[in-house]
Amino acid sequence: MPDFNTLVEFSCGNCIGICAFLVPANLLVTILTMGLVALRRPSYQVWQSVGIASFFASVMILHVYTWFMIGVVMAPTYILLWLAITCLVINFGAILYQRRYSNSPSLSNNA
Repeated sequence: MPDFNTLVEFSCGNCIGICAFLVPANLLVTILTMGLVALRRPSYQVWQSVGIASFFASVMILHVYTWFMIGVVMAPTYILLWLAITCLVINFGAILYQRRYSNSPSLSNNA
């Protein structure tokens, strides 16, 4: 089992690399989820996208919490936390939106 202190050290030592990957990954996969819902894609595709996005957002939240644990309280930590929570809310909202409107008739004029 990995040592928690080792994970915290890794997170703090590689912050720029972790954030350089997680910020665009969160944004891109969340946008993908919104696009899949807007295009009325099958629910398994939306669930896959939400799962990946939720994983990235959760990792970012854990990364930010490691900074809080060592006492780094600055604007970037709150901005990254806000970004991750926003991505989580958007993804879960996309699931709810798709469930609510997937059985409704199409809004197009093709009768």
